[in-house]
Amino acid sequence: MAILTHNEEKNIERCLRSVIWAGEILVIDDCSGDQTAALVSRFSRENRHCHLLTRKLNGDFAAQRNFALSKTAGDWILFLDADEEVTPELAAEIQQTLAGTPCVGYFIKRSDSFRQRMLRHGETGRVKLLRLGRKEAGFWRRKVHEFWDIKGKTGELKTPLMHYPHPTVRDFLDSVNYYSGIDAGELAKEGKSFRYWRVVINPLGKFLQNYLLKRGLLDGEAGLVMAWLMSFQSLVVRVKMYEQNL
Repeated sequence: MAILTHNEEKNIERCLRSVIWAGEILVIDDCSGDQTAALVSRFSRENRHCHLLTRKLNGDFAAQRNFALSKTAGDWILFLDADEEVTPELAAEIQQTLAGTPCVGYFIKRSDSFRQRMLRHGETGRVKLLRLGRKEAGFWRRKVHEFWDIKGKTGELKTPLMHYPHPTVRDFLDSVNYYSGIDAGELAKEGKSFRYWRVVINPLGKFLQNYLLKRGLLDGEAGLVMAWLMSFQSLVVRVKMYEQNL
């Protein structure tokens, strides 16, 4: 079990309590300036299988997760962010699956909460992440929106992972400002150069995809707001690509 943290004092205890059943809990903290490290340390004193390591993220989430891979002792590892929670039902499914698995990795659905409402539609309502896998099966790639490049057969768990990001719109915008600059740099490295028309087409397409094609409208007001926020995120990435090309 590996959990990445940075200034997560509002979330970390919930996350840790949800995985107390794990044989090993490794928290990789990105030099938090709040009480995150203190809360983890207190938890680890009561639960000896929990360990805290401090490592500067330096804008590279894949490197942070690969560092966790190098430090864990078990054959299997589940990656979490501090604003996620493993329900008892998901914990039971993970334990049952690993008791007789033919796969080297598993995708897990994720249910997002926005303004105290679970989003069941739109882009965020359909997220599946490869988060559970054999330690030696592969490595994480890409600095942001990173993915676990696992070699071998993968499966999918039925029970979702709970996600409580961005309790306010301000938190979402702060996140967009941070991630978008890294993402713009990664897109450039992938050969996706800036195009003026994408400043209009990509954000508009993102909104239509989330609100209409993926039925975000069925989530009511929260679905409408989230569709616009995802569209804004796409716009900021393209504008930062432009800025980096000046």
